[in-house]
Amino acid sequence: MHKEKSIKVDAAPRSTKNAEVVRRVFVKSYGCQMNVYDSQRIADLAGREGYEETCNVENADLVVLNTCHIRERASEKIFSELGKISQRKNARARAGRETTIVVAGCVAQAEGAEIIRRQPAVDVVVGPQNYHRLPQLLAERRRSRAAAVDTDFPVEDKFAHLPASAPEAIRARGPAAFVAAQEGCDKFCSFCVVPYTRGGETSRPVAKVLAEIESLARAGVVEITLIGQNVNAYHGAKPNGGEASLAELIAAAAEIPGVRRLRYATSHPNDMNDELIDAHRDVEALAPYLHLPIQSGSDRVLAAMRRRHDARRYLDLVRRARRARPDIALSSDFIVGFPGESEADFEATLAVAREVGFASFYAFKYSPRPGTPAAEMAGQVGEATKAERLARLQALLEAQRFAFNRRQVGRRFDVLFDKPGRRAGQILGRSPYMQSVFAEGGPELIGAMATVEIVAAGPISLTGRLVAPASRETSLIGRFGGRSPI
Repeated sequence: MHKEKSIKVDAAPRSTKNAEVVRRVFVKSYGCQMNVYDSQRIADLAGREGYEETCNVENADLVVLNTCHIRERASEKIFSELGKISQRKNARARAGRETTIVVAGCVAQAEGAEIIRRQPAVDVVVGPQNYHRLPQLLAERRRSRAAAVDTDFPVEDKFAHLPASAPEAIRARGPAAFVAAQEGCDKFCSFCVVPYTRGGETSRPVAKVLAEIESLARAGVVEITLIGQNVNAYHGAKPNGGEASLAELIAAAAEIPGVRRLRYATSHPNDMNDELIDAHRDVEALAPYLHLPIQSGSDRVLAAMRRRHDARRYLDLVRRARRARPDIALSSDFIVGFPGESEADFEATLAVAREVGFASFYAFKYSPRPGTPAAEMAGQVGEATKAERLARLQALLEAQRFAFNRRQVGRRFDVLFDKPGRRAGQILGRSPYMQSVFAEGGPELIGAMATVEIVAAGPISLTGRLVAPASRETSLIGRFGGRSPI
């Protein structure tokens, strides 16, 4: 679930008499959903400091790269990007315009001051637990003229220091939003850097999460995805004592007026319990979609990965989820070519995939991450073998995805439209199962949820026709009634 995304939009200057004095911020997000969420909050922080968001790095006074350290060569990719940005910084300086460069996120956490050493044009390096201190770090940089680095793990709650997103910023980002419920990881899988870059598992209090969702719903957001590195390990404090599970949090969020659809990601099999499985049956707003990474179908490889579950437990979870919600769509992460993986181990992964039948997937070749136990393991698999195995697994999973898509033809379900389609007169949205759905319609439908009949399926998307009027009324409620069940 790792991809690169720019989240910016060009914005007209707020009430100012001289547009030339407006400072602009460009934020580029790499990697996971948590990084996208963090990037939006960084943009909110910059907005509080008087910066307008821009999607054009060329005219940005503040450039923030919010980085991911999961994939191979992540650091080198960032340094390549920094080289280009430093050239722009020098060109703008010659024209009398100052440019500040910030490297945030997990590469910042892992590399620290090494980033400044390798690329002196960088002004601030800040880890994912400290970006709430960005205004102070920028002020420190201006005072001392020395680069500022903050990669400590703080004792304070960063969420308590973040400003609320402005309604206009929320609306500009669209009708679906991420909300961080949990962060960090205690699992210490042998291939993963997350415990070292994000820290241990922490859960936000129930009231804080629900307040953020309410704010988003008031601004027109209708779909919420609760996110965390292990979001189903959520155990947030209840207002009156005790801790709430993710299932309880979902039930409470579903009661908020304006919330039409809920999702959560990413889950660990060890934290998947009956209560959460039953929520897919009992909570109408909870989408019939479950991303549950297995990584490998070989018990021997799973043990080497320190996943602390085996293939049989994973398959049992799948069966239980399908009993609770027969139409649920399953998605997973896979790593091929883990150290010591034999052909028999890989065949076990193929066997699990065949038995489950996935609607979506993310599959990668194993890449050593410095500092993780797996990077030092014997039996590193050659690149040619990893590439061949990945191609075989992807062929199987892509065929399963296409088959799942074809089974949707003739069905009707609600689609949330969030952007224009590929051509004029077309709009694009998401099905309950996370598929892209194209339909005929005008821009007035952006942000609306409408019933669609699926008329055609492709390998990665669907085509539908509107069969019921789009509904926006519950997304625009500005005032809430009732009480939370928590």
